[in-house]
Amino acid sequence: MKPDGEVNPIDTDYTIGQDNIVMNVGPFGLDIHNRVFGVSALLIIAFVLLTMTFQDQAEPLFGDLRGWLTSNLDWFFITAGNIFVLVCLVIAFSPLGRVRIGGTQAKPDYSYLGWFSMLFAAGMGIGLMFYGVSEPLSHFSSSVGGIATENGIRTDWAPLGAAAGDNAAATQLAMAATIYHWGLHPWAIYAVLALGLAIFSFNKGLPLTIRSVFYPILGERIWGWPGHVVDILAVMATMFGLATSLGLGSSQAAAGLHFLFDVPLGDTTQILLVIGITAIAMASVLAGLEAGVKRLSEINMVLAVVLLLFVLVVGPTLAIVTGFFQNLWSYLEYLPALGNPMGREDTNFSQGWTAFYWAWWISWSPFVGMFIARVSRGRSVREFIISVLIVPSLACVLWMTVFGNTAISQVVNQGYLAVTEGELPLQIFLMLEGLPLHSITSFVAIILVVVFFVTSSDSGSLVIDVISSGGKVESPAPQRVFWCTFEGLVAIALILGGGLVALQAMAVSTGFPFAIVLLIATASLIKGLISEPKIGKG
Repeated sequence: MKPDGEVNPIDTDYTIGQDNIVMNVGPFGLDIHNRVFGVSALLIIAFVLLTMTFQDQAEPLFGDLRGWLTSNLDWFFITAGNIFVLVCLVIAFSPLGRVRIGGTQAKPDYSYLGWFSMLFAAGMGIGLMFYGVSEPLSHFSSSVGGIATENGIRTDWAPLGAAAGDNAAATQLAMAATIYHWGLHPWAIYAVLALGLAIFSFNKGLPLTIRSVFYPILGERIWGWPGHVVDILAVMATMFGLATSLGLGSSQAAAGLHFLFDVPLGDTTQILLVIGITAIAMASVLAGLEAGVKRLSEINMVLAVVLLLFVLVVGPTLAIVTGFFQNLWSYLEYLPALGNPMGREDTNFSQGWTAFYWAWWISWSPFVGMFIARVSRGRSVREFIISVLIVPSLACVLWMTVFGNTAISQVVNQGYLAVTEGELPLQIFLMLEGLPLHSITSFVAIILVVVFFVTSSDSGSLVIDVISSGGKVESPAPQRVFWCTFEGLVAIALILGGGLVALQAMAVSTGFPFAIVLLIATASLIKGLISEPKIGKG
């Protein structure tokens, strides 16, 4: 798409698709980047075959891999997350914020409602359903980690026994710790890459692939193997980040079906769910961005708002409303300690939760970043960053407050301990059981999980296909179906190879190398923004 108004394009001889292999076999066609598609597909196929063949050996391997990565690299992930937040704030409130995506005269392609719906559904949907109740409860029950105090003055970070016996303090620490994982940091990770993709595609005229962001650093070498490696890492990170989410979604849908309809729990149910929902995602993929992803995202947004409002009204309404502002304050108060990468004693929290989350968000960043970039043309950089950071963060705070504070209130004020006794995927349904109309709301929750599952899978397939086809936004349907199919197969392989631990292990292992890629991309983005014409003043 041509820019509107002034831009500073990059002059390159590369044309989109020049390295692609184009084949037509009967009614089927392929238009793929010969190296990125080939290497990525072979690696993923090999992973699926090996994991399914050696299931017994895979489970301990994945467990050891996750443990080693999170225990040795927690400082790296926490530091990287802090850098992304600071860079976003500096860009937004500097003259660089006056650059407009798509040119100085570009107009937004989507309304705010449509934009936020797609961003929210693709960015965190399954995770919010899975962890909305279970994470606040987990932190509250174990007191996660807290700020040690001496004569009322905060001293250092200590194991969260600091709040033991004080329900109010434990609640605030639990909610602050939860919001830390769903607030500014993950959305800053998404925003950095999304902004880079948008600027280098819509303003600089380069293909919509991850390698394009590196042009200020690598120059024309991005069209060779340095660029191939970046795009292959992006495909792998996206594939395993999505597989983690699909695995979480299938486990929660299976728990909900068992809870409501006594459907047997186990790998078989989860695998059947993955197969069925992957088939629905294929139909959405074939329908395209407008008819498929956008429509499903808006349906999901309506369902999510209805469920949230129901819990808000029938739950402890006053405690939730006041808790929203208290939780925001607690988050900001404890943010420096939560984001401290060194000298941490709360290893269960910093390694078991934060390091995994940051790796997971980073592995999702190519997928969510490209998706956000595609729908953000016409926004100023300042508007883009403020919107992508603040609006979804506030939505996540509201979601966690409504569901987390309700569950904690059930435990503290009603003595409803059943909600704490179920497995993580089941806890949202146990919380709903403590409210009126629980059969209806639990069924709505299952539908939400399924549709979030579908929107993540189909939008992820579209993104991986763009990367593996050299930046071509429109490509033959069979290759989109290929990626959608293998997202399901990777999720099945990880379920069979170790369940949740295996899913988390692969998210962390692909998130680490891509975190390095993302840090370099951040420097390249700043160089690219400096050269762009600005709009207005300030």
